[in-house]
Order: sequence, then C-alpha cells, then structure tokens
Amino acid sequence: MQQVNFIRMDEGTAEDYALLNKLEDEFVTALPTRLIAALENLKTSLAGYKVNRLEHSLQSATRAEADGADIELIVAALIHDLGDDLAPMNHSQLAATIIRPYVRAEVTWIIEHHGIFQMYYYGDAMGVDKNARDIYRDHQWFDSCERFCRDWDQMAFDPDYPTKPLAYFEPMLREVFSRPPFDANILNPAA
Repeated sequence: MQQVNFIRMDEGTAEDYALLNKLEDEFVTALPTRLIAALENLKTSLAGYKVNRLEHSLQSATRAEADGADIELIVAALIHDLGDDLAPMNHSQLAATIIRPYVRAEVTWIIEHHGIFQMYYYGDAMGVDKNARDIYRDHQWFDSCERFCRDWDQMAFDPDYPTKPLAYFEPMLREVFSRPPFDANILNPAA
C-alpha cells in the first residue's frame, strides 16, 4: 500500500501530497459505486413501512422520471433519503451535501428542505406543525420542493407501484456524480 512518509501534515513533501492527490482522485472517481452500495444498504434501513427505504427511493425516482423530471431531479429523488441511516434527524441536509457539488442550486435546495416540506403530509398525525414549511413560502424554489414532496416523495410507499430497479437508474447516477464537482455552469446554469 502506498502511503506518505509524514506523521504531521506540516512535514509533508511535494511527493507526499502528489501521492495523496492521486489517491483522492481515484477515490472521488469511485463515488458512484459507493453511492450504489449505500442505496443497496437502504434495504435494511428504517423498518415499518410497506416498502423498504431502497424501494421508496427507487419509487420516488421512477415517479420523477414518469413526470418528465430532468436527470438531476431523478437522481436527487433516488438519493434523497441516503442520510436516513447516519443522520436520521437531519437526513435531508446530509443528502443535499452529497449531491451539492454535482447539480444546480435548485435541486440541492429541494433535497435540503424536503424533510420539512414532507411534514405537510403527516404532521397532523404526528402532532407536529404540518405547515412548518411556510417559513419558506416566499422562496423561489418553494413550489419545486412542494412538487417533489407532493408528487414523488410522499407518494412512494406503494408496494404495487411499477418501480424501476436500481440498475435502471445506475447510468443516470454515474453520469451526475461523474461530473466535475462545483462546475459553475452546472451549479448556476442561468448565470
């Protein structure tokens, strides 16, 4: 195994950091493969629903595609609950952080806020404010997030819905997560 010679970062040489950059580039290139594995792990995530979390994610993405969503929104629908295992109280923010370098700002905002928007559909039953999303009522992407939750996320718990498999979405996921990170033309296409 290749490794650096230093035990403190301030002692690293140009050769050490060249090695680390090479290894990091390889690691970043493998991100789509790790995301697919993380999606597969959703099969054994939070229980109690009629479908597992992977099926929910696949169904959300299938619904987004059926509604004519673009590739960024389809992939966002696919990964929107990846944070459930490691950040159950802020899963939306974790998923947004994962996708942020690769999609337009609107998509990131939708994923970051879908948790609070989703409460609209169950808040009353849980004893929480279903209208908590209203603090964003004047935000430019309020309607986009509302649609994401109304039409794709909250609808995606149906075991009989004809859901496409992960293999179907894998090329889309690989395309989005193989983009150059933080490309200004992608993040802010109208700018």
